[in-house]
Amino acid sequence: MWRYTAKRLIQGVITVWFIATATFAAMHMVPGDPLASEKAVSAEIRANLEAKYGLDKPVFQQYLIYLGNLARGDFGISFTQKNREVNDIIREHFPVSATLGLLAVTFAGLGGVLWGALTALYRNRLPDIIIMFLVILGISVPSFVVAAISQLGLVNLNNLLGFNVLPVGGWGTVSHMIVPALVLGLSTMAYLTRLMRSSMLEIINSDFVRTAKAKGLPPTRIFTKHQLRNAVLPVITVLGPAIAAITTGGFVVELVFAIPGLGRYFVEAVQQLDYTVIMGTTVFYGAFLVFMVIAVDVVYGLIDPRVRLD
Repeated sequence: MWRYTAKRLIQGVITVWFIATATFAAMHMVPGDPLASEKAVSAEIRANLEAKYGLDKPVFQQYLIYLGNLARGDFGISFTQKNREVNDIIREHFPVSATLGLLAVTFAGLGGVLWGALTALYRNRLPDIIIMFLVILGISVPSFVVAAISQLGLVNLNNLLGFNVLPVGGWGTVSHMIVPALVLGLSTMAYLTRLMRSSMLEIINSDFVRTAKAKGLPPTRIFTKHQLRNAVLPVITVLGPAIAAITTGGFVVELVFAIPGLGRYFVEAVQQLDYTVIMGTTVFYGAFLVFMVIAVDVVYGLIDPRVRLD
């Protein structure tokens, strides 16, 4: 187990290096001037700004400095936000995105396991047909469409009742999180429902389940101890990447619901060509995703004794 974990960590470091290198190359190929928005236009002040941000050095030297800063955990200084480090932006706003993402993952995980098991138990009957129809909608409709429709419906509901059932936007209380978390986790919940349904159908027809029924075990115990426990393993496998994807993929939802998360700052950085913020958040998100995949691989081996990772 330790050898496998160390091997996966080394692979993760190489993957993060590749992400950082690709991001650096992409930022230098994008047309535009990151200092174009600066009010100072004199050659002397522009030269000072280029020296401050290291833009006066050769590209390869910039790359080495960039890798050295990354090794120390330093993502640099924002081009557009005066004297504000990218580390501070991540430190202040990632907890907001993480809170929203974890709540969305909770909804998606619990809902996916519940609805997937229910559709398998009622296969080809009315509950299965209704839930799978909703699952197809959840997978097909983009999150920004669901976010806009949800916000519009919430506005109409609040106007109809004469008081705010739930806030339309903003951040600060649990009520602000409910609708954005549901919207953010909807597509993942639909995917996990399909995965859980397929896994559950395989387990239901397996030999050990038939043996448990032949022994006269109660249906509730068969469901919880034999069917559900084994069917949930494929869901756990994809849950790590799903957590990272939801936590780092709420850009549109954060914009629509005016949530001050890190995704919102990433979108603004792209619009303003803030290279350091773009590269810093991209590498941070990539490292977070790699870490979650490694963590799930290790946890999967601990949960299922049949798996021998080494």
